[in-house]
Amino acid sequence: MPRTHDSLPAVEPVPALPPVTVDDVRAAAKLLEGVITRTPVVESRALSKLTGARVVLKCENLQRAGSFKVRGAYVRLARLSEEERARGVVAASAGNHAQGVALAAGMLGIDAMVFMPQDAALPKIAATRGYGADVRLVGASVDEALVAARVEAARSGRILVHPFDHVDVVAGQGTVALEILEQVPDVRTVLVPLGGGGLVAGIAEVLAEVAPQVRVVGVQASEAAAYPESLAAGTPRAALLRPTMADGIAVGLPGQVPFTIVRNRGVEVRTVSEDQLSRALLAVLERNKLMIEPAGAAGVAALLAAAPGEFEGPVVAVLSGGNVDPLVLLRVVQHGLVAAGRYVQLKVRLVDRPGALAGLVDAIAAAGANIVHVEHTRTDVSLAVSEVWVNIQLETKGPEHCGAVVERLRGTGYEVVTN
Repeated sequence: MPRTHDSLPAVEPVPALPPVTVDDVRAAAKLLEGVITRTPVVESRALSKLTGARVVLKCENLQRAGSFKVRGAYVRLARLSEEERARGVVAASAGNHAQGVALAAGMLGIDAMVFMPQDAALPKIAATRGYGADVRLVGASVDEALVAARVEAARSGRILVHPFDHVDVVAGQGTVALEILEQVPDVRTVLVPLGGGGLVAGIAEVLAEVAPQVRVVGVQASEAAAYPESLAAGTPRAALLRPTMADGIAVGLPGQVPFTIVRNRGVEVRTVSEDQLSRALLAVLERNKLMIEPAGAAGVAALLAAAPGEFEGPVVAVLSGGNVDPLVLLRVVQHGLVAAGRYVQLKVRLVDRPGALAGLVDAIAAAGANIVHVEHTRTDVSLAVSEVWVNIQLETKGPEHCGAVVERLRGTGYEVVTN
């Protein structure tokens, strides 16, 4: 069911904070020395061939706690005063910020409480608790969990560690850009998954000051895209949230701090569909042997959806996280196989008599497809008494093979309906 956030309690105004500069990001990088992993970049020959540009993957999925989020979380917590540390911290997250805060708090000896949506992935909940945080499940989205975190901060005096709307968090995330410039000095395009905006804002600010020739593109899931409307309005606007596999970037309201940077630096924002996300995840998994979560595949999804040559190379796609529930991964991979034309769903009308199914199976085998699943439907009103629909899922070699299988079956005399 779609959700809006107009009915949620209003968030308190963001205090007047100084802008994030490249010097702030460099200071954050020094603070993070010896704390985080300097994640590798991996050149993808397969993606380069598909897109016509040199493609390099920035592997934040290999970061400590499984995503870039620990960068901003640690910087924010490390800059708390002793009195603030003694009060403890509270955060809200679908999983990656939760783990980043929990890990950073454990390293700094700070008590942490984290609010997570009730349907947050179980491995993310377990990992956050494993790092020592007190996890509370509340609400149906990150935005609703954030409301609960604000209430707790007001009640208990804990310091709210916002997942993206604070200069220290943005500065910490911006350290990704410093590494990219060292690792791929001739970079021309950077594609960044975009939810609340902390990562893309930090990266955009660094590149605008140090390498203004680099194009920065933020990529949102089309089912959870608050930035396009907000940028058009000139102010953060609550968006309609629909279910998306990219829970890590499903944020209904941009943060004021990152929004200001994204707007002022002219960051381009694109959206990608669920099919495009699943195909991108599958491509990275198959061709680069890297495990990423759907949100982390957003940049690659935008790259694959673009026309050849649309992004000038070298292109760096930031793989923002790798924390994915194995059950979700299974569904996403299956979805990606269907989207990539590797699976095809067919409905074939048969006369309901002995040997009819065997004949269909022989025809499918002759076409070189593999049967994955079969079921019969005998109660459809479109069927005669002596007929049956056979719903069948086939594994194929790709879109061209799918078409060839369907044409072969029809040529043999079968009535075939494609789903």
